[in-house]
Amino acid sequence: MPRRLRIENVGYHHVYNRGVAKGKVFEDEKDKAKFIELMASAAREYKFNIHAFCLMDNHYHILVQNTRENLSSGMRQLNAQYASYFNKRHSRVGHLWQDRFKSWYVLDEKHLFTLFKYIENNPVKAGMSQKIGEYMYCATYSILKDAVPSFLQNSFVLRDYNTKELLDLLSISLSVAERSNIDAFHQTKYKHEEGQIVPLHQEMLENYFLHVKSKQERNEAIKKAYEDGYSKSEVARNCSLSVAGVSKILKS
Repeated sequence: MPRRLRIENVGYHHVYNRGVAKGKVFEDEKDKAKFIELMASAAREYKFNIHAFCLMDNHYHILVQNTRENLSSGMRQLNAQYASYFNKRHSRVGHLWQDRFKSWYVLDEKHLFTLFKYIENNPVKAGMSQKIGEYMYCATYSILKDAVPSFLQNSFVLRDYNTKELLDLLSISLSVAERSNIDAFHQTKYKHEEGQIVPLHQEMLENYFLHVKSKQERNEAIKKAYEDGYSKSEVARNCSLSVAGVSKILKS
């Protein structure tokens, strides 16, 4: 299966990575502090603005804004330097990260605060804290304590909200609609078209089959969905067919 298109364009990116076999990548507070130190160093070197971050035991989230087309270079350095530190400190060998980091490009900034809130809500969701801002290894902890490190100083939340407004907004749980928007964001794939970044799929997959009444119409809908960028496996799951069955239809 081809790898997801890596978007290097200048802008906001939600970056995520987790440990191999879902294992721990942070054993204690010293590890988390070291990762933050390396993240700060990468932000300085690659001119990244960090807007949100959350370090959980076996994964991390970062909302990063690159001002140059160097996201992959910066994140590779951060992950490699931390893995080298972690393996040396804990006397281990082998890969630390499950795979290369994942990233999602924020094409529509109207949902930016929802994404910020989603990332910062991870410790609450995991039962590690009662509310956003209590967990030490998230951006909101530093922001609400008025102890903002240099790599967070350009965060849009500091620009757009005062502390009281931020506290009020963070106290409201993510709504069903907001969670749905985040889910849709993480499922969106993109392509380069005439120098622009556009969604790979203009229609939700199920919409291709809304008015299908016959096998022939279904097969035509399958071909259209595939032409628009949906994979054979995605189409197969939607139609309760095998991948081989979809392949046969596409060849017909």
